[in-house]
Amino acid sequence: MYKIPLSKPDIIKGEIEAVLGVLKTPHLSLGKKYLEFEKSVANFAGAKYAVAVNSGTSGLHLIVRALGIGTGDEVITTPFSFIASSNCILFERAMPVFVDIDEKTFNIDVKKIEAKITKRTKAIVAVDVFSQPADWSELKKIAKKHKLFLIEDSAEALGSKYLGKKCGSFGDAAVFAFYPNKQITTGEGGMILTDSKKIYELCKSMANQGRKVSNGKWLEHVMLGYNYRLNEMSCAMGIEQIKRIKQIIKKRTKVAELYNRKLKDADGLEAPYVKEGNELSWFVYVVKLSKGINRNKVISEMEKRGIQCSNYFQSIHLQPFYQKMFGYKKGDFPVSEDVSNRTLSLPFYNDLSQEQIDFVARNLKEIIKNA
Repeated sequence: MYKIPLSKPDIIKGEIEAVLGVLKTPHLSLGKKYLEFEKSVANFAGAKYAVAVNSGTSGLHLIVRALGIGTGDEVITTPFSFIASSNCILFERAMPVFVDIDEKTFNIDVKKIEAKITKRTKAIVAVDVFSQPADWSELKKIAKKHKLFLIEDSAEALGSKYLGKKCGSFGDAAVFAFYPNKQITTGEGGMILTDSKKIYELCKSMANQGRKVSNGKWLEHVMLGYNYRLNEMSCAMGIEQIKRIKQIIKKRTKVAELYNRKLKDADGLEAPYVKEGNELSWFVYVVKLSKGINRNKVISEMEKRGIQCSNYFQSIHLQPFYQKMFGYKKGDFPVSEDVSNRTLSLPFYNDLSQEQIDFVARNLKEIIKNA
């Protein structure tokens, strides 16, 4: 048992009572909470439409399918992300085309995108990595110039802002995720956001077994669909969580600022970089270790002291099945690989105390010094 775990959800009485309230009704799926949660997240993000789904991964899959991306198409994306951002392309037998990342923001390097565009390119999937908004102004210019769809994987960035505008509102469609380590959680869950009625209706139907969005018969299916619905208990929990989103963001910002103060100018690591014009709704706190420091040894030594840390992320192109399928090798995307080899995620959650942060920072600096 860790003294200080890597993450921990913030669940209070309101969420527990809301879930119990649903359990006392006959409506455990496709009830009022489902619609209320969609509306509340859409309003928060500034989108016209939202579709609640059982994971961010499911949401990305439905967006790719709704945009008509399929066999023979190419989709430009980043190798430095959770694997779902490229798997969602493979689900529809399209090809993810990786573009290396910016060494400071860890997001896709917009200066390298156009060199990878071909006649088969149909879309860009850009990720707001670690809640850091991508360069959406430039991404939108590139997408418009080459007539490409723009998909926003904002799974880690609920509440983050780019030039004053909230993430989840930049692409043709976007997705949030609500896994327990996210800003808000529904246990498992995700949300599709879009201003397009067509994309909304396609995703809404496909998430519910291909039924009509409205006025359809229960056993009538008008298209190929999936069971990607989010249950009423999760939606009830999400409604209560989104009500507290301002407070949650404030708490997480305070934790990040305390870390920043404790690790400022610390030898052997770089604190997280925040690009000018970006406002982070902190998802994780990830430092980058100096070259030559044995990260595995640091993680092991921190664990011995009761502190859970983790590497974050492994470059997707070097995941075993991507190497097997596509023949990727080390050196293909050197910036992503370098970042993957040196990033370290520290314990980060809403109610992490100053004393705990002091303990983490003190031990980390001591271990790095001895490394």
